[in-house]
Amino acid sequence: MTSLTESELSEVEGTGIGIVLEDFKFAHGTDIDNGQVFKIGGIKSSDGQDVEIVVNKLYIAGSSSNYGANLNPVNLGRLVNPFTIDVIDGNSIGVTDKAVLNIAAPTQVPQAEGYDCLSGVAVLGSGTCGSRPMTAEFAGERPDLGLQLNITVGSNQSANFNIHAQSAVIDGSYLRLWGDDQRRQLVGQFKLNFYSPELSINACSLDGSECGSRIVMSDFALELALGNELQPMFLDVDGSGNFVAEVQAIPKPAPGTIGSDGQQASSDPATWQFYNDYYSNPDYRSNLMIGDLSVGDRNYGATRVDGMLIQYLRIQTKDFAQ
Repeated sequence: MTSLTESELSEVEGTGIGIVLEDFKFAHGTDIDNGQVFKIGGIKSSDGQDVEIVVNKLYIAGSSSNYGANLNPVNLGRLVNPFTIDVIDGNSIGVTDKAVLNIAAPTQVPQAEGYDCLSGVAVLGSGTCGSRPMTAEFAGERPDLGLQLNITVGSNQSANFNIHAQSAVIDGSYLRLWGDDQRRQLVGQFKLNFYSPELSINACSLDGSECGSRIVMSDFALELALGNELQPMFLDVDGSGNFVAEVQAIPKPAPGTIGSDGQQASSDPATWQFYNDYYSNPDYRSNLMIGDLSVGDRNYGATRVDGMLIQYLRIQTKDFAQ
């Protein structure tokens, strides 16, 4: 540690908080014999019965965990590319004259500096993800994730529901929040990039002795964009206490500003350019890719959705007990 003079301190600029967790391992769940219960309550079914969700297991650990059976440490973030919490100038991201809270995963990088986002044996220069895969000598920054739930409705217990993701990467994901003066609501932008060489779902008996067919999605890639500078996502709670998320619709062009042929020459130049930028911007679009989908011993091949643009979206929770 070295002390700094007032002159030296005046040249230091704050750039938010960077978070890196090295040799990290997390496992939690329910152990009734030792009085440990991870339970979510306060929910009612449509016929008024109590719904209880018990988290039997939740884990974050190193790759090759064998669906949570072998938990080894993993690194989350890198010193050169950490998770960050920062307040940024909204003018730099198209949010005029606002301070924006930005919570972000490690950023994506130029391909020459990154790794393929899906491959568990990716090498430097193969992709745009800064998080590195596990090697024999290094834990990497791609955790295995798992969740096992048991849902009880009234006195009826269901089977255990399991979801596992191997060598998961979320580079390039972020949540941005600010306030809207006119609507007096919280506004946000949410970008979720989620890559995994295998995402699987199955259900088992309560004691785990018998399991149904496993749904396996190989080379799973989700790039979800909710809200942008032209279509903010408003977040609110209505009068009944239910959560509401609304992606505002893009405004319609004024009559006569877009020619009947849709061409720039017959349209108002500024209006035409506005909609051309909106429809051609890849940051506003969502993508889903599944390299291979299988259920048990049945294989259904690849699935892909490219360039999905959300014109308008409203999500509202409901209390079925009312």
